[in-house]
Amino acid sequence: MKTVWILNHYAIEPGTAGITRHFDLAVNLRHHGWQAIIIASSVEHITGTQRLSAHELHRQETYADVPFLWIRTPEYQGNGMRRILNMLTYTGRVLMPMYTKKLPKPDVIIGSSAHPLTGLAGSLLAQRHRVPFIFEVRDLWPQTLIEFGRLRKGSLMARMLGKLERWLYQCATRIIVVLPYAGDYIASLGIAREKAVWIPNGVNLSPSACVVPPPAAASDYPSPTLPFVLMYFGAHGQANGLVPLVHAMKLVADRVGTTALTLRMIGNGPLKPELMELAQSLGITNISFEPPVPKHTVPALAAQADAFVITILGLPGLYRYGISMNKIFDYLAAARPVVIASNAANNPVHDAGAGLTVPPADPERLADAILQLFHTPQPERLRMGEAGRRYVEEHHGSDRLAARLAATLEDCLIEAAQTTRQKNTRSVRID
Repeated sequence: MKTVWILNHYAIEPGTAGITRHFDLAVNLRHHGWQAIIIASSVEHITGTQRLSAHELHRQETYADVPFLWIRTPEYQGNGMRRILNMLTYTGRVLMPMYTKKLPKPDVIIGSSAHPLTGLAGSLLAQRHRVPFIFEVRDLWPQTLIEFGRLRKGSLMARMLGKLERWLYQCATRIIVVLPYAGDYIASLGIAREKAVWIPNGVNLSPSACVVPPPAAASDYPSPTLPFVLMYFGAHGQANGLVPLVHAMKLVADRVGTTALTLRMIGNGPLKPELMELAQSLGITNISFEPPVPKHTVPALAAQADAFVITILGLPGLYRYGISMNKIFDYLAAARPVVIASNAANNPVHDAGAGLTVPPADPERLADAILQLFHTPQPERLRMGEAGRRYVEEHHGSDRLAARLAATLEDCLIEAAQTTRQKNTRSVRID
């Protein structure tokens, strides 16, 4: 069995709240002759929890036959200097042989961004082991930081990150992108378009991980005794555009009361206290704020919803390359209709015929869509939900995505072998 190292600073083990993309892919890669080893920070990003005891510098653990190597990094909360120190520590230590010497030698190394330093470490490790390097781009740095106003375009830091970004694209044998049109962005930087491979986010559809939940009730809504449950689960951060959703729920309450339709907001993030204060200041009682839950409990949680909602900021400069948010596919897999507020270049909810779309940052339109779904007869809502489930099964199951990743890994090995033969041939001719 061939081995791929996946460097993902923020990877999490199953049973933890958060994104399990690489674990789900790793489980399915084994069916294609590949053993993935996930190398991650010892500090859980969402909670700041340290996984290692005081005397440990690293620890290897295995979950469902998938090895995780936790590398000790300092604890942090938020986006301050301690988070930067955490990034630098992870990058430096993963490059030190003492941390990875007991791992099987890699055949390919993947460096996965949320930040580009992980890609840098992956590229340098691949050079050391003389194996192909794949750069996986989940966030477009520095473009994402510029669009969110965290970095000024043309600043020294933006220029430095841009140079690192282009260097990683040039070094990589392949560039995995999760956004459907990110290849256009990469090509605009002078990188060969064919290097980009689209492997979007998805969902684990195995029977043990994702059972289609039954309808919440057999009768049409509205019901005088059973409220319609709208649900949001995921991060509560700047990128999630949740302030308009809170305002929309105020409009909903003004039209149908506070008991007929409720919103459960499940998750955590830096803006959660602000959202709770906003709801309180508006006198909203039809929203409940709940803690995050482990990924494996999401299907059971989704069974309690009648519909889902997702909101995205109006950032055309960034979202012209599309979206691939994990929560979208979790929603669709739950066989429930979805209201999405987005102007991104792609729209899985629309493509699936699984719900309603409104522009971003428009509480009035969002409230109208929520109420339209509320008044939609249940058979039609069930049809939408079933269409969403079929769409995910056809396009975003982890088994299908892992097959695409395995094919990419094999292509890298073939290309590396061809390059070696060409070098050897040139060497013979020179001699």
